[in-house]
Amino acid sequence: MIASMTVAAVSPAQATVMLSHVAFAAVRLLDVTLVGVTKETGVKLLYTIALVVIVLALRRLAGRVIRRGLGGEVADPRRFWARQGVSVVTAVVLLLGVLSIWITPHAKISTALGLVSAGLALALQQVIMSLAAYFVILRGDIFEIGDRVTLGDVRGDVVSLGFIKTTIMEMGQPPTLADTSPDTVVWVNSRQYTGRLVTVTNGVIFTNPVYNYTRDFPYLWEEIVIPVDYDVDRAYVERVLLEVADAYAVIDDADARQALAYMRSRYAMADASLEPTVFWRITDNWLEMSLRFLVPARGVRTIKSDMSREILAALDRAHIGIASATYNIVGLPAIKLTDTASTDGEAPGP
Repeated sequence: MIASMTVAAVSPAQATVMLSHVAFAAVRLLDVTLVGVTKETGVKLLYTIALVVIVLALRRLAGRVIRRGLGGEVADPRRFWARQGVSVVTAVVLLLGVLSIWITPHAKISTALGLVSAGLALALQQVIMSLAAYFVILRGDIFEIGDRVTLGDVRGDVVSLGFIKTTIMEMGQPPTLADTSPDTVVWVNSRQYTGRLVTVTNGVIFTNPVYNYTRDFPYLWEEIVIPVDYDVDRAYVERVLLEVADAYAVIDDADARQALAYMRSRYAMADASLEPTVFWRITDNWLEMSLRFLVPARGVRTIKSDMSREILAALDRAHIGIASATYNIVGLPAIKLTDTASTDGEAPGP
């Protein structure tokens, strides 16, 4: 009876205030009031810490299971995609868990969340762009671990792909490209490793083109240019070039034909020949003979070096030299020597 009378005497507004004071009573530690810490926030904080510890422990356990189950090398695509899947699931679980703990249906936080979101979007613009680019890379089949790419003016093999950045094992530039880019400091003038690991943010795919050397067609068309004089046996030089290409280039290869057929079925690609061809170009000084041939995307420098050795050996046997620019002096201006005496009549000294 007394309890019912007490409840009846309290208005709804007073009851709300009393409940809010009870719910948000400040926590005291050794007679010191902790500013901003209430019983409710303390419980939520403990739940958050427990959630983070449990999720990270499960992630570490999943990593051990992946290493023991799949084995292989670190660059194994299976291990990479398994780790990426675990990382994505971990991030989603933590995000949803923290939001579920701290956001309640009665909390008026829409305005605060809007302001915080706007501030974070402005401050973390590059981070958000790189994170979005990560999913574009995965979904768009732009590149993956092990691909040879040019990304953000960096050429090399992709050795690591994260949420924010991509790590590339850099390789050198071909001499022709290095000559046209004097600002680019390289000390390996070919497509071989320089030894540097370069980190590139994923967001660069939105502003720069991405060149992939191995994604769908792991072959490259290469050229060797030989300038010769016009009075040499041009048919012999062309025959030498084609014979060397037959020995080293990819010609009658089932994998190459299958890869080219896949490219034609997937992209609007014009017809391309796998057979080596020699193209002639007339210049003012010599005849430029360009050998075009197909090679694997890796090991190009070794193949071209061996081909160059055999081409030079065959040309030396036929006493055919490589043409080079020469300058002929066709005339000299007339030179007149005069013997002048000094003003006092004396002969000039020695």
